[in-house]
Parts: sequence; C-alpha cells; structure tokens
Amino acid sequence: MAALVYNVPRGFVIFGARNLLLRGHNNQRVSVNPRRYVRALRRRPVAVLYPDGERERLIKSNEATQKQFTQKDKHREKVSERACRQQWSGHVSECAEESPQMKDKLSGLRFEKAPAGDNTLAKVASVARSRAFRDKEGKVLLEGRRLICDALSAGAAPQMLFFSAVERLQELPLDKLQQAKLIKVRYEDMKTWSDLVTPQGVIAIFSKPDALRLVFPKDTRLQSVPLFLLCDNIHDAGNLGTILRCAAAAGCERVLLTKGCVDAWEPKVLRAAMGAHFRLPVFPNLDWDEIYKHLPKDVVVHVADTSIKAPVPGRTEKGSLDDYSESDSDEESDDELSLPCLKPQVYYESWAQRSTALLIGGEMHGLSLEGRRLAVETEGKRLFVPMAPGVESLNSAMAASILLFEGRRQLLQLLDKTRRRTRSKIIK
Repeated sequence: MAALVYNVPRGFVIFGARNLLLRGHNNQRVSVNPRRYVRALRRRPVAVLYPDGERERLIKSNEATQKQFTQKDKHREKVSERACRQQWSGHVSECAEESPQMKDKLSGLRFEKAPAGDNTLAKVASVARSRAFRDKEGKVLLEGRRLICDALSAGAAPQMLFFSAVERLQELPLDKLQQAKLIKVRYEDMKTWSDLVTPQGVIAIFSKPDALRLVFPKDTRLQSVPLFLLCDNIHDAGNLGTILRCAAAAGCERVLLTKGCVDAWEPKVLRAAMGAHFRLPVFPNLDWDEIYKHLPKDVVVHVADTSIKAPVPGRTEKGSLDDYSESDSDEESDDELSLPCLKPQVYYESWAQRSTALLIGGEMHGLSLEGRRLAVETEGKRLFVPMAPGVESLNSAMAASILLFEGRRQLLQLLDKTRRRTRSKIIK
C-alpha cells in the first residue's frame, strides 16, 4: 500500500539542523522551511493505491462536505441562541442565585446581568448627552450615588439604572427603585462611558423632572428667603452649575433660566450644581412672558454688574447702553437707545428690602434687552463689587455668589427687625 502524492520533484532530501536542502537535476540547492515540510506530511493523502491496482478515494464530495458544515453551523446557532435566552429571559433574577441574606439586602429586587459585548449602556449614555434627545424624549442622565439619591428623595421617576456591583446598588434607597429596570454591567464598560475620572459605579436614566412636581427638602425650604435668581444668556455649563449651587446655598426661592442659557440638565451643569436641581425649583428654557408669571408683583429686579471699572456710588450714570455687554439683537432699536440707565450701587448697601430678584448675564453676550428693561420697570439698581485697580472682572458665577449671600443677609436682617417690632407691639 502506498500513498499517492502529487507535484513531488525528483531528487533527494538532505536533512539539516535548521533547513531542509532539496537538490534536483541541475544540482541547484533550494532551502525548504522544515515547519512547512512537516506540516505537509501531516496532511491526508488524496487517495490510497493498493498493490492490486485498486484505488480508494479519501476526500468526500463537495455536497457531502457542505451538508456536514451546514449541520454544524445550525447546531452552533442553536447553542448560542439557547445561551442568550438563558441570560436575557425577561428580568433574570440574579437574586435567586445569591444567598438568602443577599435577597434580604436587596429587598427582593431583580436585576439583569448584561452579557459580554452588550452595548445598551453605550447607546443610552451617548444619546442622553444630547440636548435634542433630552427635549424630545424627556429623559436625563444622572451619575453618582449622591446625585441619584437626591433625585429619588425629591420624587424623580427612575426608568433605568446601571451598576457595576451589588454593593453600589445597596447604597441607594431600594424602596424607590421598584419600577426601574436594573442592569448590572462591567466596571470597565462603565468607566468607558462615564464622564468622571473615577466612576462611582452607578448611572441612571430618569424622566425629565418637573420643578412643580418635585418634593424639596423641608429644611431647605424653611431656610429660604424671598430672593429670586434670573440667569440670562449664560452659555458656560460650569458657571451655570456653580450659580445653581450658590442659589441653593443662599436659600433662593427659585431660579429662572431664559432660553439663551445652556441646558440645565447638561451633564457638566449637573456635576457643578452638586444636586441643586433637587433642592430648589429650577425652571429652564423660559421666555420673558413666562418669567413675569414666576415673579411676585411687588418684586424689584437688580442687575449684577461684573465690569472692571466700578462706577462712583451715589451718582447716576448718564450715558448710552454701550456700558452693558452686547444683547442678542445685532440691530439697535429706538427703544434700546431711549432706555434709561440704572443707578449704580455698591453691593453691601441696602438693596434687598422686600421680594428681590437678581438678574445676572453671561460673560460673552451679557444681558438681553428684555432683561434690562425688566430691571428698569421695577426700579432696580446696578450692583457692583469694588475691586483693586488692574484686576480682571469677576465672572458670572463669582459675582452671583457674592451678591446672593449679601442679599440673603439683608433679607434676614429685615425679617429679624419685623419680628422684633411684632413682639414689642404684643408686649405693649
């Protein structure tokens, strides 16, 4: 019995240490890779020749081979489909695989475990950072234990929550996650789509909160004063978030944002605000007709001046409105030129003696014409912070923090005087 091998040249083979040397008729030496040579010997022969001349074919026909491979592929597809079904059959109860102690810790919550290669978190995180998606779908993305806990305490509705470990899930109020879809993902995937340098291991998708339906902390509401904050044309997300945080700390009654401001639910605004969205009412994307409805009738609107040159106190400026930053309109109207100027005043002098609103504009575009007109109609003033010569102007966040806390101080003093007068009358 002999094996039939095709395309083998006549000659002989010399075995060496590293290479095989093949010599033919013309005595030319050809170097052959030994690995390739040995690999060729391991292949199955095409046919087997017997001494009596019989020949046996070893390779099956193409149709039989294709049929065999097709059956194998179908079997593999069934196995993979069965495995995926086991992982994603509705709400897979991971609690059932855990100990009874783990069931008690999670209060019977069920969560899904994302399989390898799942891109649900990637899709949700990418689209939730788009303002168009937030406005159209009415959903916002919150990241971090503290921010999610503040949202749940205020009554925000969670829809989907991603977490990297069961311990991270236990840090949240489990009784408020009954209606949310819980998905456990790898920490590496969460780190890829997180905005934080060191992710806290939890990301949630909420329905866009409505300030009129949220329940704010009772202690915060009791410490509030009749102070309103109006933000006009603030485009920097970090500045807006810092302003919201200062407004919550100063006990403002509410914050109103014009349509020229950056979206209040931008991830960078949320990080800088440190939960201020869920500590006081924030009304975003308002036009000026709606702003009038959110303010008391007897309110006085003052303008925050962040310019470098501080005007002389007690003297009314007589000039054009060029002292202010540019408005949204490129064309100057007759109403803008005829608008009277606001009286400047140092920020620590008395200006908050009743319901007061502070209007602050962005650093690039400044206040709009409607904002300045509102301050003039309510007989407001232009508040400034005296600075040393040669120092750059304060940004909007710094100016807002100084003026808001000063306004709080003056309003608390006014409330204290009112209480003392009331007590003295009662005693008499």
